[in-house]
Amino acid sequence: MIFLRVTGIITEYNPLHTGHIHLLEEVRRLRGQDTAVVCAMSGDFVQRGDFAVLRRQARAAAAVRSGADLVLELPLPWAAAPAERFAAGGVQVLLGAGVVDTLAFGSECGDGAALSRLAAALLAEEFPALLRRELRQGDSFAAARQRAAGRLTSMEEAALLAEPNNTLGVEYCKALLRRNAPLEVLTIPRRGAAHDQEDTPLDQNASAAAIRALLRQGLREEALGRMAPAMAETYRAEEAAGRAPVFLENCERAVLARLRSMEEADFAVLDQGREGLYRRLYDAGRAAVSVEKLLAAAKTKRYPYARLRRMVLWAYLGLRPEEFPEAVPYLRVLAANETGRTLLARMRKTASVPILTKPAAANRLGKEARELFALEARAADLYALAYPNLSAASGGSLWREGPVMI
Repeated sequence: MIFLRVTGIITEYNPLHTGHIHLLEEVRRLRGQDTAVVCAMSGDFVQRGDFAVLRRQARAAAAVRSGADLVLELPLPWAAAPAERFAAGGVQVLLGAGVVDTLAFGSECGDGAALSRLAAALLAEEFPALLRRELRQGDSFAAARQRAAGRLTSMEEAALLAEPNNTLGVEYCKALLRRNAPLEVLTIPRRGAAHDQEDTPLDQNASAAAIRALLRQGLREEALGRMAPAMAETYRAEEAAGRAPVFLENCERAVLARLRSMEEADFAVLDQGREGLYRRLYDAGRAAVSVEKLLAAAKTKRYPYARLRRMVLWAYLGLRPEEFPEAVPYLRVLAANETGRTLLARMRKTASVPILTKPAAANRLGKEARELFALEARAADLYALAYPNLSAASGGSLWREGPVMI
């Protein structure tokens, strides 16, 4: 099997929808039909601090049936992390494979050169001082960063940071610049609903957030109609097995119990900004009777809900950000087709870190890799407690399940 180019995509597919299909199709239209696609995909937990609506293997299999060739896992310490770390982890996975020559992603602007210029501005030596000055005005971090970036580029170009996919694209570009990576940047203009738009008209492509909102409202058929066909088929199979849909609320009492058992010092290690946000979360955790009420009580103007949600998720999973590894120590294969298997054979010679296709092989890796895999295994067991049918939530799944080969 011959393919001339290999394009990487960093994604969550939570769930996979028509916009994701559009990106896959555009990659091959612009790079050639012989282009292979490698995805670095989040596992059971996602960047905004939430449970993925379907388990990792199911989403990965749907991705391969929808046009991806190989899906590698973005490990938990990067998947459930702020955008900068999420992007850095995804880039590490793709670079670690040693075969990817292009990084593709969707953006509101579709201007890779502008996003690269913004990335360079955010990495400039003078940027931290500019950011500190803007933060003193009391606005949100995002608003302060946008104004500071505008002083190094232009306010018009910095305004691109107001859009979520543009912002994530800038983080991808920053990660590439930091590593002096030779990957080309290909950004495709996003179509349809905005990234987190939940109220999507019937004639418009729905966002993943909109599809999850429909599922939460019990509008199952409407949600399925807005997923990619392979994703809808996978969802039905997971639902029949008692494993879908997965929401944090399904095990909310377990989450609240964990929070109420923690001391203030335990919350402090979750507050990466060291700005006292942990105290608000600790106080809210004493009284709140739901996660949403807890978040509302702890929320401030300056910090987004996603930061609080990540702290809650880290608490539930027993994660300590200060212990997160700096480098991705292995590449875990989640799903592949025939082209993906050919890529894997090539990666055996080019990858800079070990490739995991059998869970038991994790025991033969170095200490940091073994600890990460054990962490993933524990987190998978806690994820399973959110299955609608607890009889499907037996522990140890990560040690039993290998890649889905299609």
